[in-house]
Amino acid sequence: MIKPKNKSHVVVDFSDLEVYKLAFQSAMYIFHLSKKWPIEERYSLTDQIRRSSRSVCGNIAEAWRKRRYPAHFVSKLSNSDAEAAETIVWLEFSLECGYLKKTEYEELLDKYDHICRMLTNMMKSANKWCKNF
Repeated sequence: MIKPKNKSHVVVDFSDLEVYKLAFQSAMYIFHLSKKWPIEERYSLTDQIRRSSRSVCGNIAEAWRKRRYPAHFVSKLSNSDAEAAETIVWLEFSLECGYLKKTEYEELLDKYDHICRMLTNMMKSANKWCKNF
């Protein structure tokens, strides 16, 4: 179960963003679950899902630093959204290969769907996030 950390509504840095917190917690959950996967998946499915889930966070951080330029901000958020979608694909493979329980899959699918919606909303309101520069 992924438990949210302290919910603060003051955003000073990317790590204060609720979408970043959810993405980070989800990536860590995937990391811990994937430790139990077969060794033959180490350089394929395990590596792919860990990379894409972590990249969601990395692109959010980059977007935050690019918010001086709304187009760059949106571009990095779009990259993050694409990485979240890729993570969903690897979750589907993980379920079908029997590496995830149905409940784990459903929980993570819900989290990544939420992450994608949050990113879409940020992209739609980019000027709100970029206006202070």
